[in-house]
Amino acid sequence: MDIKQSATLAKNASIKLGSCDSALKNKALLEISKNLIARKAEIINANKLDLENGKKEKLSEPILKRLNFDENKIEDVINGIDSLINLNDPVGKTLAATELDEGLELYKISSPLGVIGVIFESRPDALVQISTLCLKSGNSALLKGGREAINTNRILFEVIKAATEAVGIPKGWLQLLETRDDVNEMLKLDKYIDLVIPRGSNEFVQYIMNNSKIPVMGHADGICHCYVDKDANLDMAVNIVVDSKTQYVSVCNACETLLVHKAIASAFLPKLKAEMDKKNVELIGCENTKKIIEVKMATEEDWKTEYLDYKLSIKIVDDLASAIDHINNYSSGHTETIVTEDKAAAEQFMDLVDSSNVFLNCSTRFSDGFRYGFGAEVGISTSKLHARGPVGLEGLLIYKYKLFGNGHIVADYASKKKTFKHKKLL
Repeated sequence: MDIKQSATLAKNASIKLGSCDSALKNKALLEISKNLIARKAEIINANKLDLENGKKEKLSEPILKRLNFDENKIEDVINGIDSLINLNDPVGKTLAATELDEGLELYKISSPLGVIGVIFESRPDALVQISTLCLKSGNSALLKGGREAINTNRILFEVIKAATEAVGIPKGWLQLLETRDDVNEMLKLDKYIDLVIPRGSNEFVQYIMNNSKIPVMGHADGICHCYVDKDANLDMAVNIVVDSKTQYVSVCNACETLLVHKAIASAFLPKLKAEMDKKNVELIGCENTKKIIEVKMATEEDWKTEYLDYKLSIKIVDDLASAIDHINNYSSGHTETIVTEDKAAAEQFMDLVDSSNVFLNCSTRFSDGFRYGFGAEVGISTSKLHARGPVGLEGLLIYKYKLFGNGHIVADYASKKKTFKHKKLL
């Protein structure tokens, strides 16, 4: 089957899927969970094969960590599915209602986007998260995972496809793409695909945008910052920075650059270094950082780099305004956090930092669809379209207007025989 045929099947299925009731979709999600458990050994064996091939190909340690899909990861995606089941169905909700005139009522109703093409990195758990979010929101999906996860992705696709079709979800709603040629062909299918969500490097996202008429939503690099203010609780700051950097280094919401107010740098940085040394984190820093702790010299390029590894760049700044300027200049617009006891400084930081997620006194690792209560996410949007930040169910919806009349015609209003009331009902 070629990509156009796959897209056609997905498009046709999306019309029926968009009208499936909540009970059927939740039944399908529950069936996916059961099948993941039943075929757990097969899934893990397929993943082991991908990991072995990855090691032979000398893939980097961060990529291998993202590629790993063990029993714990399976449990995580099942928890995500359970969370999705417990969420209200987002489709068919009345968002607004207006009485245009007596007997003429206009309703704004939430509806699925239609067909979504998602190109994602080496994480097999992303395939499950994206598929189940699309299912719950009534969207068909064309999925293209990383080549290095091909065996894991194949069996996960089989599990989800079989589970959903068994309970009556329209056939063809989920399609798996496997080659770069598939991606290039997909980008031409603007008549069939309503949205593309690419997850990858900045260059990759720009390539997708420049080579398709299909709307694109997504984020590129995850260059996230922690800023430790002069009025920070130092012990709290150490814990937050360590968690932001090391809780899971190979993800887009891990901290890559630490900014420290000059007034507390001498007290804070030695404490931080002692903890980072325990985690084997390589620290690099500006000239002023080098005067306080032993680090390698950071370059201009480091402020623009997403390491996805046990490496952190540090810069000492003069004040809050300097920290905000640095972030707005170098950040990818993903997630930033400030550690401070000064409410005015916190408010200024959170208002002026132009990123999709801005935190106070907590780890950058909280920017996640599951942790936000969205069930899961298809990715993080750093653009300023209809969805920003972790994109869960609501980010996969659009709306339509439904107008209910009783023989109403425009001529009556054009001739002034009748006039509009425009009374808000909701």
